[in-house]
Amino acid sequence: MRVLAGLVSAMILLLPAAPALAQPAPIASKTGELNLSARKSFERYSSGKKARSKGTLTALNVTTDTIPPVATVKVSGKTYDYTKNATCGYSVFRVTYMKADGSLPFKHRTFRNCGYNTGKSFTFTDKRVYLVELKVCSEAKHTNPSINCLYAGAWKILYSTQ
Repeated sequence: MRVLAGLVSAMILLLPAAPALAQPAPIASKTGELNLSARKSFERYSSGKKARSKGTLTALNVTTDTIPPVATVKVSGKTYDYTKNATCGYSVFRVTYMKADGSLPFKHRTFRNCGYNTGKSFTFTDKRVYLVELKVCSEAKHTNPSINCLYAGAWKILYSTQ
């Protein structure tokens, strides 16, 4: 009799959950893309707060049929310089993307502002992106950031598909 009472009470507890368990999981489209989007604001300073980068990152069309998953990423914002001398503020983005052969190289997207306390706008979009990182530096005016800017210190991860 106790066994029967236990089975009845178990059925009563599990019965409301049965429809949820019976429904199939959401399926991606035939192309493997999920219609998901992620929007993230970011703000990052250089050492000594001599430069700043502020903006938003939007990730669209996450493709799950690759390992790792990849997405289309749009980044927009402003780079600020807070020094009155000949230095500039640099916002350097390291974008890791997937090539057709499955390798994951990275490229740098650099934005420079040498105007004191004014923001210089930037926008870029990349496809098949796995990882976006940011580093903000303040240094002398050059066409590209220095090795010290690129490789000293840590990168701030803005977006990762994993």
